[in-house]
Amino acid sequence: MGNRLWLFLTKYCFFLSEGSDCIKANAQSCGECIQVAEKCGWCTDADFLKQGESKSARCDELKSLITKGCSKAKIENPRGSISIDKDKPVTNRKKDVAEKLKPDQITQIQPQKLSLNLRSGEAQTFKLKFKRAEDYPIDLYYLMDLSFSMKDDLENVKNLGTDLMREMQEITSDFRIGFGSFVEKTVMPYISTTPARLLNPCTSNENCTSPFSYKNVLRLTENGQKFNSLVSKQQISGNLDSPEGGFDAIMQVAVCGDAIGWRNVTRLLVFSTDAGFHFAGDGKLGGIVLPNDGKCHLENNMYTMSHYYDYPSIAHLVQKLSDNNIQTIFAVTEEFQPVYKELKNLIPKSAVGTLSSNSSNVIKLIIDSYNSLSSEVILENNKVPDGVSIKYKSICKNGVVGTGENGRKCSNISIGDEVSFDITIESQKCPSKGKSETIRIKPLGFNEDVEIVLNFICECECSKGGEPLSKICHNGNGTFECGACRCNDGRIGRLCECSTDEVRTDDLDGNCRKDNGTDICSNNGDCVCGTCECKKRENPEERYSGKFCECDNFNCDRSNNKLCGGHGRCECRVCICDANYTGSACDCSLDTSTCLAANKQICNGRGTCECGVCKCTNPKFQGPTCEICPTCPGVCAEHKECVQCRAFETGEKKDTCQRDCTYFNLIRVKDRDKLPQPADQSYPLSHCKERDANDCWFYYTYAVRNDTMREVYVVETLECPAGPDIIPIVAGVVAGIVLIGLALLLIWKLLMIIHDRREFAKFEKEKMNAKWDTGENPIYKSAVTTVVNPKYEGK
Repeated sequence: MGNRLWLFLTKYCFFLSEGSDCIKANAQSCGECIQVAEKCGWCTDADFLKQGESKSARCDELKSLITKGCSKAKIENPRGSISIDKDKPVTNRKKDVAEKLKPDQITQIQPQKLSLNLRSGEAQTFKLKFKRAEDYPIDLYYLMDLSFSMKDDLENVKNLGTDLMREMQEITSDFRIGFGSFVEKTVMPYISTTPARLLNPCTSNENCTSPFSYKNVLRLTENGQKFNSLVSKQQISGNLDSPEGGFDAIMQVAVCGDAIGWRNVTRLLVFSTDAGFHFAGDGKLGGIVLPNDGKCHLENNMYTMSHYYDYPSIAHLVQKLSDNNIQTIFAVTEEFQPVYKELKNLIPKSAVGTLSSNSSNVIKLIIDSYNSLSSEVILENNKVPDGVSIKYKSICKNGVVGTGENGRKCSNISIGDEVSFDITIESQKCPSKGKSETIRIKPLGFNEDVEIVLNFICECECSKGGEPLSKICHNGNGTFECGACRCNDGRIGRLCECSTDEVRTDDLDGNCRKDNGTDICSNNGDCVCGTCECKKRENPEERYSGKFCECDNFNCDRSNNKLCGGHGRCECRVCICDANYTGSACDCSLDTSTCLAANKQICNGRGTCECGVCKCTNPKFQGPTCEICPTCPGVCAEHKECVQCRAFETGEKKDTCQRDCTYFNLIRVKDRDKLPQPADQSYPLSHCKERDANDCWFYYTYAVRNDTMREVYVVETLECPAGPDIIPIVAGVVAGIVLIGLALLLIWKLLMIIHDRREFAKFEKEKMNAKWDTGENPIYKSAVTTVVNPKYEGK
């Protein structure tokens, strides 16, 4: 009895853990087990495994191992940890304090070095603190385009050194400035290579210097007067095309740290131009095809390889600027603002300012851009090992929290403000080479960083006490460690008892064939030392079982795309149905509640309930409960003629009433209030109101008791409408005709009066407007004739 109970519990626990990732991984050693997931542990108890269990059963979730009988003390489950190796506090520096600290004595980020012990799947989180120090040293290098279009700008830059020194004193007491200039590659078609143009590339009477690619005019210095003096001696040069070779100059400024004089402080590069830029690939126009090598090529402070290497790409510049902690300020004219703003989006920790046409606002531009850059901190890390991920969460000023990409940065940071970052590092696997890796996290544009040493937990502590060539492992065919045998190459099995060369021999395979068939382990497993070990499925809930792996729990009949209809379990390809279900796919319900009609009868008394669905026996009826009859009249209309002939001896069936209408029991009542009501009955009841040929209404109810007994309650008196009263109708009609006639006469008389008045008014108007003619009668002739002598002279 005890053995059977133990076997049952073992199978039950194995079933519970079968779906876990730990079991699915099929780990053969403790080291393999702890790399599967954080939740996996390895039982080191030598007597843990039962008959028929493989070594991989030692690797499971902690609760499952304890349930199977492994004590906590025997479970190997190493955890990750964090140790801080260097934790120098951030510097609280005041500008007005007499004691000045060197740049390497100022700390803005804490801690500086950590060691993380990482186990696969287990994340480790630590806090990183950043505080922007007051009076932090600044190195500023002014890189200027000296093509001819920048002639008036050069005049305003000549006094930049002392002016900028004075303004920067408000920000830091430790400020250095340097100067460099650039024009273009010294090959066609960027410049003219005729001897005269090489000496003076400018037109007319302008005196210009020979073209050059990049020149380091002044190393970083604290002497503003020296800056003014050297810049005053610079001359404008010229080139042929509009885009300039500024990228060559930026690359040399970034990588030639010794020549420029960069310190490990805030590094600012001001790039001043009024034109666009060439980038990688443009060098082909001059026959230059070698990619930029990103190395320093300054000789006597001049870039000497512009004719040999192509322009650098934007990505190459981003890498070098970031590696050397240089923050770039693009001081460009209004015309090229869109171009350099797009470039700014590609270069982290950079800013764009609008340069006036003659560079008169350059100091204000530099101050504003510096304040913008220094008010934002952005964390970045170098390449992490495969399988390692880093997540950032920022806790910025005023408690603002950022996650995802926003978790890397904080904005609007003033001098003295402190922000923090929660950094989570997680490993999913051990590295292929070595057990330790180092990564660095740093704020962009700052010289400080955090060194993080990653130590990967790839083996269990118990493996250190392993016994090589142990006799327990089949006479020395493996190392006995952590309670199990880790087999040597070429050996397998719980105790390394089998050789991989013997696994597929006929003698061993014969024990793995069912009924002397040809399939080994039913093609669902491997024959290991004469015993079938069933394959594992991708879905951990699906599994093969049986001595020959002939059974499974996923190949049973399905219904509605569900295994065993969702109402049973699959055992050895046969559905074991839940209660109230039957069928090969457990898709037939024995519950009849879904077949009940509104009258509480199964299938309305006109069908049978099969698998929870009504099968209507009367072809006229249909629907889920056989209640729908599209061709049937209503209950009231169906029984109207029979009720009419039996209750009132009228209607179409009065001659055949005895033959056709004796199927119900007729009960007469005096009025409608005596009719049965639905609430008083325990069976379905229909109330009817019908009209006969004389337009008289009669009322009755129809009910069916016990599926056979039919009862009709009818009101014994008809409700007939009263006849019309003729005299009032006739009198009303006559009076209406007379009134209508009088109304018409009055209307006609009114219209005639209106018409006569209009005609009379018209006549009066014409009479007043008449005029009688008083002229001479054209027919009238006078009786007097007057004759004049033409010869008479009036004497």
